[in-house]
Amino acid sequence: MSDWIDFDRWKECPQMQRPGYVFEIRNGQGRSILTECDVTLQLPPGWASAPVQFRLVQAPAPRRSTPIPKPHS
Repeated sequence: MSDWIDFDRWKECPQMQRPGYVFEIRNGQGRSILTECDVTLQLPPGWASAPVQFRLVQAPAPRRSTPIPKPHS
């Protein structure tokens, strides 16, 4: 993980992105989201305060679902 960066520098995210990594964005309430670099970031509807910091973190491993059971005959 990298150090937290002031959100004023978010427009620089295209130069910071790397394969296998995403950005963690934290707002003033301490809530965070993971996202790809998108300079026109759309915030979640439940966020009452603006983003204040971001950092580059390793992308989480994909979650696998369990197979769908076969139908009963």
